[in-house]
Amino acid sequence: MMELNTAWQFGAALGLGILIGLERERTRGKERTFAGVRTFALVALLGVTSVYAGEQSGQPWIVGLVFLAVVALVAVSYHITAQQGKIGTTTEVSVLLTFFIGSMCAWNQVAIAGAVAVVTMLLLALKGWLHDLAKKIEPSDVEATLKFAIITLIVLPLVPNTNYGPTGLEVINPYKTWLMVVLIAGLNFAGYILVKVVGREHGLGITGLLGGLVSSTAVTLSFSQRSRTEPDLASVLSLSILLAWTVMFFRVVVEVGVVNISLAKYLVLGMVLMGVVSLVICILLWRRGRSTEKAEVKSGNNPFELGDAIKFGGLFAVVIFVAKAAQVYFGNAGLYLAGALAGLTDVDAIALSMASLAQQDPASSGAAARTIVIAVISNTMVKCGMAIWIGAPSMRKTMIPITCALALSGAAAAYLVG
Repeated sequence: MMELNTAWQFGAALGLGILIGLERERTRGKERTFAGVRTFALVALLGVTSVYAGEQSGQPWIVGLVFLAVVALVAVSYHITAQQGKIGTTTEVSVLLTFFIGSMCAWNQVAIAGAVAVVTMLLLALKGWLHDLAKKIEPSDVEATLKFAIITLIVLPLVPNTNYGPTGLEVINPYKTWLMVVLIAGLNFAGYILVKVVGREHGLGITGLLGGLVSSTAVTLSFSQRSRTEPDLASVLSLSILLAWTVMFFRVVVEVGVVNISLAKYLVLGMVLMGVVSLVICILLWRRGRSTEKAEVKSGNNPFELGDAIKFGGLFAVVIFVAKAAQVYFGNAGLYLAGALAGLTDVDAIALSMASLAQQDPASSGAAARTIVIAVISNTMVKCGMAIWIGAPSMRKTMIPITCALALSGAAAAYLVG
């Protein structure tokens, strides 16, 4: 059994070394470097062999000595390539990492070694994409992200992790409130970066999807206004708006699941129902008419801007306090009313508030899930009204039946999650 495990360790190290070497050769193209697929495989074997030899001989320092030899080899290689005007160290660092990947296999950490190897290959494969991203990120983005990181990583641990509020309403926790800010800012930042990477101008359908990651309300407002100047595109613009809303339905489940997976299980049936109905309507609109028209996706402000983050934190604290007070004094009916009112302006705050409340009181998970669905319905109806009121008459004819279908599916969703 021991021999079989040893063979597995050596085989895993060799395989991972070969994979990294193949990826490195692919990404370097015709550029000549000192390490190819054979070198990477041998370095991985060197790592696993040195650990094995050290354990068998009772001399664990062998692995350190071998690693120093590899470092010396890499240093000589870098010196030679630097003299040729090549300053990059990607290959050299990859070789050192491959040695440790082989060593981890010998330490019986094959799963971790495999994960590190996959990440290494991913970074090597995304060379062009990462360079393009670096060019599109503005200095202000870096500054905003740095400030947010300082607040989160340095200041947050000093914030009291204690609930505050009147008796029976102790739900405002500064520490957990900022964690919710970090979650939403992180999700929004993913959409912000995606828009930066793929560019702003796209077909109307893709614009709707990307816009939904940033702000479905902004997409609704922009395309509703555009339908007045281009009424012939009303059906396609309605499709784009609906795609943005669909993103929100599934996004709510994700953000709730990060905080409270049990509540997400309650919620998923209702949100999937609304999402499926929305997708079916999208397919019908897509089949009705296709367009080559394009639109611009606005990435908005960096979600890590401290001002916006603090505003959301304040909104979250207010919403969770009002929701708890409504539940205490008026029962579930008060909770549902709070959800409907909160959904008029923002879904994220009420969704995370319910996730937090249900975490403290698991028995209220059903009511919390229904409150989130009501907030989503409220928010969707506001945007439907926006499209009907602002949009061209031709858009109204499309959006009114869509509004009715979503309202019915929302009512069914609210019934199911309870």
